[in-house]
Amino acid sequence: MAERTIYTIGRQFGSGGRQVGKALAERLGIPYYDKELLAMAAKDSGFSESLFHDADEKPASSLLYSLVMGNYPMSSGTLGFNEMPLNDQLFLIQSNTIRKVASKGSCVIIGRCADYVLRDDPDVISIFIHAPIAARVKRAVESYGIEKERAEDVCLKNDKSRANFYNYYSDHKWGMCRTYSISLDSALIGIEGCVDEIVRFTELRNAHKDEAGTI
Repeated sequence: MAERTIYTIGRQFGSGGRQVGKALAERLGIPYYDKELLAMAAKDSGFSESLFHDADEKPASSLLYSLVMGNYPMSSGTLGFNEMPLNDQLFLIQSNTIRKVASKGSCVIIGRCADYVLRDDPDVISIFIHAPIAARVKRAVESYGIEKERAEDVCLKNDKSRANFYNYYSDHKWGMCRTYSISLDSALIGIEGCVDEIVRFTELRNAHKDEAGTI
């Protein structure tokens, strides 16, 4: 694992994606970034950290998608950063923070379109953690303290919010297998099993890089 590797983890709510990320970072001895990114982005920008928490993984308007796709008049200089909707400003700031932490070396980054933000980085392994709804409801109740009667609705609503955020700020599809390097069912193989598979995938990928000279 001496090579620089950036692990980005997308996840269904209740699938244990955060636990996978933490366990992976601990096993490899590398930094782990989740909510920490919000505090870092706030410090970088001078904006209130509460603004980043309020906008966390929530889409705004269609502005940023148009900008990313090159269809927005800002590209011709008619609109500045300060004229964008606040959520879009926050996304751009957070994206710069993600690039900054990735530039420092191997790390694990949870959610926030990190795989898309770093899409041109050849050292990124993008991961999606999923599980059947029954398993996610069980985790939501036992680990997050959500009432059993509400747990399925909470899971589905959070999934919808994450999907809307991801699909809006990228031209990829949240949860679709071809969007990611590897997709794992945490209910089938467990948290440590997911970590084992990610480590194994990394070893195979690095060996292939050595053989092919490039990916």
